[in-house]
Order: sequence, then structure tokens, then C-alpha cells
Amino acid sequence: MKIGELAKRSACPVETIRYYEHSGLLPPPERLPNNYRAYTESHAELLLFIRHCRALDMTLDEIRMLLDFRAHPERNCIGVNALLDKHIGHVVERISALSALEAQLRELRSQCLATDSTSTCKILQALGADPCAPLPPAPSIG
Repeated sequence: MKIGELAKRSACPVETIRYYEHSGLLPPPERLPNNYRAYTESHAELLLFIRHCRALDMTLDEIRMLLDFRAHPERNCIGVNALLDKHIGHVVERISALSALEAQLRELRSQCLATDSTSTCKILQALGADPCAPLPPAPSIG
């Protein structure tokens, strides 16, 4: 199949397929006499695997390692488990960082409860201040 058909079947942009091919995640396809790439069903299956890994926010290096394990089915899967455990740790760290970010944004949002002009907007003032300085207490309602 041509790259356009592979892109359509996999819902993956042509540029991304070429990128995966260039980065070594997808093996290069054979070339037809007219120099078009000729992808096979195995390319489609591999692309599905890669896209699933990317949907789980895995890095290209992690995917490369998983593809290596996949290419050697006789190996023990301890390495796969270790890779996933490490990835889970990264996800936990990012969730913690995102939770802290959410708290900062909520605190920033609490600075402006009115709908006055932007010239007195406490959010805009806080964003213009030293990012290391603590926010002033939120205005009280009432």
C-alpha cells in the first residue's frame, strides 16, 4: 500500500509516518519501480503499536525498547515490566506537578472576583509581578 493509504487506515499523518520511518521506529518499506514506498500489513500493525504507545505518552526511546522486546519474543518480559514501572513513575511525577500547577492557577484565579476593567485586574497584576513572590491574600467576598 502507498503511504497515503497507510495514513488513512491508521489515522496517522503522512509526515508522522515518515518521521517514524526516519527515526528508525518503522522499517523502511520497499520501493516500487516508480520509487513510491510500498508499505505492507506488518507496517500497519507496527504503526498501530507505535501509536498506542504514543497514546500512553511513551517516549520514542521507550517505544524503541518495547519494539526490541517485541522483536525478540523468546526474551523474558522483566525488562518490559521495568520499563512500564519507570514510565508509571514519570506519570505520577507529572500528575503531582500538574496538581501543583492547578493549585497555583486556582490561587491566581481567586485574585479577581469582580468584572471591573482590566486596569485593576489582580490576575494581570499578579502575572506582571515577581514569579517568586507569594500572591497577596485573595479578596474576601462580602
